[in-house]
Amino acid sequence: SYLDKIRKSGNSVGAMIEIIAEGVPAGLGAPIYGKLDSDLAKAMMSINAVKGVEIGAGMKSAGLTGVENADEIFLENNQPKYKSNNSGGVLGGISTGQDIVVRFAVKPTSSIIIPRMTVNEKGENVEIVTKGRHDPCVGIRAVPIGEAMLALVLVDHLLRFRAQCGLIT
Repeated sequence: SYLDKIRKSGNSVGAMIEIIAEGVPAGLGAPIYGKLDSDLAKAMMSINAVKGVEIGAGMKSAGLTGVENADEIFLENNQPKYKSNNSGGVLGGISTGQDIVVRFAVKPTSSIIIPRMTVNEKGENVEIVTKGRHDPCVGIRAVPIGEAMLALVLVDHLLRFRAQCGLIT
């Protein structure tokens, strides 16, 4: 009902989208140049209308202390486990084996039917009204695109790992 109200008013809104990849093996990525988190951020930023990307705690981590933000590691059944996932499943550019958590912000579409100011080809200040189809929130369409981008980056890193180290066990 909220989006219907926005659409009927001729306006638009942005969105925050969270994508989670479960079951990602530890060891994908590299500490420099081939960092998993930098490739994820680049992929998400390449989606139209995306204006911000977070991995794990993201921007919130700037307000945390080291004690609050650190993902403590312990052994359980001879396997490393983590008490938290503030890193979003990537530490030092390499996957930890935890869920990969990526969020991205999508801006409101600027093609709205509410008159806005612009400059025409003659350099004059004029009002513009965009006519045609208008999504009240392009974030809805961005969800499967974000999922696909995350999957592509992970497959790329899996192939790199296999080429360098062999099969993941």
